[in-house]
Amino acid sequence: MDTTLLNRITSNPAVLAGKPVIRGMRISVEQIIKMLARGISHAQIIEEYPLLEEDDIKACLLFAAKIISNEEEIAA
Repeated sequence: MDTTLLNRITSNPAVLAGKPVIRGMRISVEQIIKMLARGISHAQIIEEYPLLEEDDIKACLLFAAKIISNEEEIAA
């Protein structure tokens, strides 16, 4: 797993009630994943949130994959 990308995802109880966010901003991983699921492109997301970078979106996807991977290991 690319830990460099995962370092972009942070969690702080004082920011969005501790939800995983991108680089300490008030943009949650959940929010980006839901946008991608609705078919919104990376370029459109970055246009809507100009402080985001392409690697932030990749980090969200990698973070989600890591969570799912851990759940599968626990369930097995």
